[in-house]
Amino acid sequence: MVTPNRHVTHVIFDMDGLLLDTEEFYTVVQKQILARFGKEFTWDLKSKMIGHKALAAANICVSELGLEDQISAEDFLKEREALLDQMFPHTDLMPGAERLIRHLASNAVPFALATSSHKRHYELKTTKHKELFKLFHHIVTGDDVKLSKPAPDIFLLAAKGFTHPPSPENCLVFEDAPTGVAAGKAAGMSVVAVPDVRMDQSLVQAADEILASLADFQPAAWGLPPWPATSTV
Repeated sequence: MVTPNRHVTHVIFDMDGLLLDTEEFYTVVQKQILARFGKEFTWDLKSKMIGHKALAAANICVSELGLEDQISAEDFLKEREALLDQMFPHTDLMPGAERLIRHLASNAVPFALATSSHKRHYELKTTKHKELFKLFHHIVTGDDVKLSKPAPDIFLLAAKGFTHPPSPENCLVFEDAPTGVAAGKAAGMSVVAVPDVRMDQSLVQAADEILASLADFQPAAWGLPPWPATSTV
């Protein structure tokens, strides 16, 4: 772990698998689709897809499993999206997410969202949590950038959206995906990775800090306002 940057002034969050517990939805749906072709949806394959825009992820899935002659990435995506649309409105928060968001908001630390999800999916996934997501200074979605993670574009755009845009070195990115960690570092920002417990942590080793949960984050270590003395995890 790199020594935390104590000059952090702004925070940028990823969404899926970090703030919102959506990743299991993707697993269930993709297992269901691939079973028709006698294929398994493994964690290794999922790790390669996490963090990419929808069509790019579908392309990875179809090509990795050699299904190009049986289903196109576009048709795979269409079937997947129809099933996911029914699940997304029931999305729950990840452990520690609400506590951290409200802590930053109550201490006037500017924070934004930078998600590879399309705007339509963002709206569905946050159905149960509209009030919480209104606390974000602004939202950047996959629709707003041409190049997706691991390109740094989405994080650089998120930084520019603040009222007083910070330098990249003053930004702290929270991510769960290898592509997101790479994007944050490419943007010149510090990165805290919170990968799924099943993920090979070597895939996010470029992060400045790796946590098992957002509930383990200690803001004071990064020069951010500390947790209240009476706060509990």
